[in-house]
Amino acid sequence: MAIAGSGSATPKVALDNQDLSQIVETSDEWIRTRTGIQQRYVASPEESLAGVAAQAAERAIAMAETTSAEIDLILLATSTPDDLFGSASQIQSLLGASRAVAFDLTAACSGFIFGLVTASQFIRTGVYQNVLLIGADLLSRWTDWSDRRTCVLFGDGAGAVVLQANPERDRLLGFELCSDGTHNQSLNLTYQGKSQPLLKDVSISHGSYYPITMNGKEVYRFAVAKVPEVISKALFRAQLTAEQVDWLLLHQANQRIMDAVAQRLNISSDRAISNLAKYGNTSAASIPLALDETVRQETIQPGDIIAASGFGAGLTWGAAIFQWGR
Repeated sequence: MAIAGSGSATPKVALDNQDLSQIVETSDEWIRTRTGIQQRYVASPEESLAGVAAQAAERAIAMAETTSAEIDLILLATSTPDDLFGSASQIQSLLGASRAVAFDLTAACSGFIFGLVTASQFIRTGVYQNVLLIGADLLSRWTDWSDRRTCVLFGDGAGAVVLQANPERDRLLGFELCSDGTHNQSLNLTYQGKSQPLLKDVSISHGSYYPITMNGKEVYRFAVAKVPEVISKALFRAQLTAEQVDWLLLHQANQRIMDAVAQRLNISSDRAISNLAKYGNTSAASIPLALDETVRQETIQPGDIIAASGFGAGLTWGAAIFQWGR
C-alpha cells in the first residue's frame, strides 16, 4: 500500500472564539488556554456531508494523478452521515466513480485510522488497486450550542487520501487498533427514543438522537494514558522507535492532549503536527485534514515516516505508522 494523494475541504462559514462568546458564556482566552482552538468551520443548512467529502476526494484524486473512474473502493469514515443508511454511495455518485464499491465505517474520532487499516487489507490481498479513503464529519449538526463545555470544541470538515497498490514496497509499516465499550458513557451521541403504541400490546421506540455529551476529564485521562501506549505498540510492530519518526500526527482534539502525548513519547513539538487552532475537533476528518494541509505546505516530504493516532468515542483508539508517498 502507498498513499498517492491527499485532499481536504471545509464548509464556507468560520466561527471564531469571539463569535462563540455571543452564543454562550465564554471568551477567546478561556477557549484558547484550555483547548488551543481559535476558530472552527460550520456547515450551513444547504451544505451536506457528501458534498464536503466529495470536494476533499476530488483534490486527493487530482494529487494522485488518477481519475474517479479508476477508483475501486470508496471507504467513508464518519459518525454524521447525511443518511443513516450511509453516505459513501452518495459520494460515489457525486464523483462519478461508477466502478467503485462504497460503504461507511463508524469509529468516531478513530475512524480515519480504522479506515486506513481496513483499506490496506483490501489492497494487500489484491482485491482492489485504488482505494479512496475519506474521513468526514459535520459535528455542528449534533452539538448542543447551549453547552459551553462542548460547543467550543467541535468543527466540520473532510479529508481524503488515495491509497494504491505498490508491489515494490508497503508504506503501512505497522498498526494497532483498540476498543473498550465499558467507557462508552464518557463520550457519546446516543439514541433518544419515545414509546409509540402500535397495537394494544405492541409499542415501538421512535425518536432521534441526543446532542454530543462528554466527560472531558475522563477523555483527557484516557487519551494521555492510552495513545502513547498504542503508538508504542504500532512502532514495535513496525520495528521502529519514536526517534525514527519524522512526524507525530494525532487526532486534533485538544492541544493539551497532543502536547502530553508528544512529551510521553519524547517527540519534540516541532515534529508534532497541529492545525487544531484553525479547525477545532473535526472527528474522523482531523487526521487527513491536517495531513493534507502539511503535505501541501511541503513540510512532509516523500518517504517521511508518520506516526498517526486517533482516539475518541466508543471508546476507540488506534495508531498507524506509515510513510508518505508512493
